[in-house]
Order: sequence, then structure tokens, then C-alpha cells
Amino acid sequence: MRIVISEFISLDGVVQAPGGPEEDTDGGFAHGGWSHPFFDPEVMGAAIGEAMTKSEALLFGRRTWQTMAAAWPERAGDPFADQMNSIKKYVVTQTLGEDELTWDNTTAIPGDKAVARIRELRETEGGDLAVLGSPTLARTLLGEGLVDELRLMITPVLLGGGKSIFPEDGRMRTLELVSTVTSGTGVHVSTYRPAGAGAQA
Repeated sequence: MRIVISEFISLDGVVQAPGGPEEDTDGGFAHGGWSHPFFDPEVMGAAIGEAMTKSEALLFGRRTWQTMAAAWPERAGDPFADQMNSIKKYVVTQTLGEDELTWDNTTAIPGDKAVARIRELRETEGGDLAVLGSPTLARTLLGEGLVDELRLMITPVLLGGGKSIFPEDGRMRTLELVSTVTSGTGVHVSTYRPAGAGAQA
């Protein structure tokens, strides 16, 4: 399985709380919902839909999973929501109990075993294992060299600080730009892969 990270990301590299005001206010973050004015259904919606057709399972950190689990079940009946609700899901957590995994088809991965378990999943046959949001998890996966593709929706806004997915370990990592398209709202939807990873679709 390929591990594919998809993020709404500001021009200054922030991924925190793109969806709503109360999504993640850690550190006093005051710009929750910043991605909405820039959403372009034709370009960005199509990119998200295409990514989901290639995804066999979703992988989340705890906080992002809880946000998604609170939102998607009540949207049942919409085709995209039905796909989100039915697809296999993994959540990395040390705190959620089995009785709290209320979102259909969710399996917990203990936080202290996450890297090893995700490495095992990556080595199995199958479609993409898609990471949505989950900045702490995304940063760990990038740091461990476990990311096969980055799909970034680079938004023309500066947020002045907030959570990032990028490791700060002093190591240089070279990527190849696989594709890019610009939405009518000025968002660059860009796909990157680690240099030397080949050009498989």
C-alpha cells in the first residue's frame, strides 16, 4: 500500500484547522476554517474525489479522527459521505477505548506501536492508505521515510503560525513534482513524491 498524505496548507506551511473555528485552537490558533473561502469544487473537489477512488483505507491521528467521526456519520446519504463512512479506517491512539470507536469500520493502532504497524500495512498489497489532516502523525511518517506521496492544496494565505506537517530535524529531503493544477481561487493542487520513487500512477 502507498501512504499518501493530503493536506490543505497555507503558503507559510500551516495545516492547522482548515475546516472550522473550533477544529483545533491549540496555541491560541484563531484562523480555524481558513480554507473555505478558497475552495473550488471543480478543481479541488475533483482532486479530492480522485484521491478517494484510489484509497483503500484512511489513517488518522486521534484528534483528526474524532473531528471526522463527529461530522461524517450524520451526512449519510451523500455519496462522498457514504464512502467516508464505509471505508476502512485506522486511528493512532493511546487513549481511545474500543467502545469509543463509534465510526464504522475503525481499528485502533496503539501509539507506541504505530510506526511498526504502519510499516507493516505499507508492505501489504492494496490501494492507497490515505492520511488526512493529522499533522503530528504526518510529521512522524515523513520523518520515518514512510510517505510515498504528498498531495498539497497550497492556499494563497499567510496564517502567521500554527501546526506543520514538516519535520524539523535538520535533514534535507528532496521531492519530485508529479503534477500541479491551479484552481480559480489561486490554490495550487500539487502532488509530490520522494525523489527517485519512480513515476507510477
